Order: sequence, then structure tokens, then C-alpha cells
Amino acid sequence: MLETFRKLWKIEDLRKKVLYTFLMLLIYRLVGVIPAPGIDVTRLNESNNFMQLPLLNMMQMMTGNAFGQMTIMAMGITPYINASIIMQLLAVAFPSLQRMQEEEGGQEKMARITRYVTVGLAVFQAIGLSRAAGYVRSGWYNTVLVGLSMAGGSALAMWIGERITDKGIGNGISLLIFAGIVSNLFNGVTGNIYTAVANGTTTAWLSVLVILLMLVIMTFAVTYVDLGERRIPLQISKQVKGRRVYGGQNTHMTLKVVSVGVLPLIFAYSFMSFPGTIFAFFGTNSGVYKWWSTYMSQSSALYLIVCAVLIILFSYFYTSITFNPREIAENIQKQGGTINGRRPGKVTVDYLQRTSNRLTLFAALFLAVLATVPTLLSVWNNVQIPFAASSILIAVSVAIETVRQVEAQLVMRHYKGFL
Repeated sequence: MLETFRKLWKIEDLRKKVLYTFLMLLIYRLVGVIPAPGIDVTRLNESNNFMQLPLLNMMQMMTGNAFGQMTIMAMGITPYINASIIMQLLAVAFPSLQRMQEEEGGQEKMARITRYVTVGLAVFQAIGLSRAAGYVRSGWYNTVLVGLSMAGGSALAMWIGERITDKGIGNGISLLIFAGIVSNLFNGVTGNIYTAVANGTTTAWLSVLVILLMLVIMTFAVTYVDLGERRIPLQISKQVKGRRVYGGQNTHMTLKVVSVGVLPLIFAYSFMSFPGTIFAFFGTNSGVYKWWSTYMSQSSALYLIVCAVLIILFSYFYTSITFNPREIAENIQKQGGTINGRRPGKVTVDYLQRTSNRLTLFAALFLAVLATVPTLLSVWNNVQIPFAASSILIAVSVAIETVRQVEAQLVMRHYKGFL
């Protein structure tokens, strides 16, 4: 690996891309410590259960604790992710948007609309979340300052991510999330180590050992499953075009085992946190909020069961949107290919649908177990895990994808990659 890094550093083009990526990530992290104007710092430093909601914990994780400190990067890249998901769903629901997306220059139009939606969502989320928590100072102008400053931070994060994608290494948006997760993970692990050193007890050091062991096991499991794929054998028939013969070979079509990624986790956490956020507006002393806090807390059995069921349902829902077996079967037939042992047409469509359902079931169960293990460990031995399943899944996926892009760059220049 060291020899690979040395060869990578010798290539001027790759060296510039790596340095540019690190520089932009450094700027993103430095800007993330600037406090947002209009925030009541005294109120922010007080103990508040508002930050313990699952969705807000996820925002803490993705922004590298910028949300907990209410900096101008408090919203981070989250509004852009939400805007992208909304535009994807709207493209499926409205055929006119889908046709525009398929036209020449349609992707650029969709990207431009997504940017506008991102800024609007950032303003809405910044004002709504900060005022719901009571962190905004009195006066309408402070509310405006909070909304504009945090929306500006999200716009800057979106611009940095796009610049990394164009001139750096890897996907910029994913790397920004990766930077926030790694920063939050590092702070959580080191914080537990400092606590163990200060206490000096066997229980404290045992907690640190459990956290590190769980981190290694979850990283290995996510990496192993993320690299898994289902290969469907294809037979490409020979086609004569002019004086040349094309096709006539055996190949395969690859389906990822966990093609849904982390979106089912995000959807499930968002769905579960929405009622608690609404009930909090009625006051923490209201009966409905007390019932929700008692029976639907993160450590309750009912919460874990409902969350696992939602992850499974959202996995199938997202697969139904992104995977179209009929369209894939038609593309295979247009290329003169057939799946071994399957006739073209309805038989191929049914086979692809059945294969996709099996992979989705495994992915959904894997994500559900992965999401509940840290909470069960916390309840069992009172160990506070400073990371969630979604953070490990995102970090590992981004790292693998970035390594693949670096390897592709090295192979293009006749160098051996990492693997």
C-alpha cells in the first residue's frame, strides 16, 4: 500500500487532485466552527433533550457536531440530500419531470432546480429546528439571520462538494459526509478514552474495549456485505453488422447485494423522529409527549421493532423505484442477450424480479439488525456507542468507492492499484 501511495504521489495530475480534495475538506471543516449569528449561546450550552431525537442525532453525525454547536454549517449537506431525494421521487411521480430529465441538457436543469430547492429547504429547516429548540434570540431579525447564515453554509457546502467532484478525487458530497462522520467518530472514541483514563476503573476501560471491538466488527461486516454482488450469467448472441461480427460471448450482469444503501435507515429514522418533534411543540409536560418519550424512546423494545419494520418496508419501496426489471429485460434483449436458461420476455422479467426481491430481503434484514445492535448493546451493558449503523455504512461505502476511483486512475496510467 505504501508503494501504491508513492506511485500515486509521483503522478502530477493525481497529486493535484488529492491536494485539492484535502484543501477543500479542510476549508469545509474550518468554516464549520464559525457560530451562526442570532443564536443564544447560553441556551445552547444548557442541557436540552431536543438534541437527543434520532433525526437530530443523524444530523449531528453527518455534520461533525456542527449542528450541536449551531454553527453556520449546522444544516451541512443534509438539505441537498433531502432535495435530491425529493426531486427523484417527483421525477417518478410526474412524467413531465422524467421526460425533461431524459432530454438533452435535462440533467443540468434538474441539478439547477435541486440547488434552488436545497437553499429553500435549508432556510426552512434552520429556522424551524433552531426555533423549536429555543436557541434563537428574541427578535424577528435574529430569526432571519439564523435562516440566511445557515442556508449560506449549506450552499457553500454544496459548492465545495461539486468542486471536489469536478476537480478532486471521489464524490464530493459523499466525502463531505464522510469527513463529518470520521470527525464525530474520532471525538466519540477519544472522549471515552479520556473518561476511562480519568476514572481509572475496570468498567470504564471495558466500555472502551467494547466500543473498539464493536467498531471493528461492524466495519468488517459492512465492508464484506457492501462488496457482495449477485452475478447473473448472460449469453450475447452473434450479430453481423456490415463485415463485422459482434457479440457471441458469455458475460454476466452484476446486482449489488445491498443496492439500497443507507436510504432506508434515513427514511426510517426521519419517520420515527417526526412525531416526537411535533409532540415537542406542545411542551415537554404534555401527556402525549410523555407517552411518546416513555414508550417510544430509542432504547424501548417497541421503538426498535417499529424501526426495524420501517427499514424493511422502505428497502422494498426504494428498490421498487430504482430497479425496473421490465426495462432491464428489454435492454438485454435489444443487445441480443439472454439470461442462461431463461426465455426472453415475461420469464426473464419474473426471474429478475424474484432475484431482486431476495436480495432486497437480505439487505433489509441486514440493515435492520445493524441498526438495532448498538442500541441493544447500550441497554445490555450500559455502553454508550458513539456511532450509529448508518454512520458506519456511509463511511465504509464512501471509502470503498473513493478507493475504486483512485485504482481506476492508477490502472489508466499502468500502475497496480491497492488490491
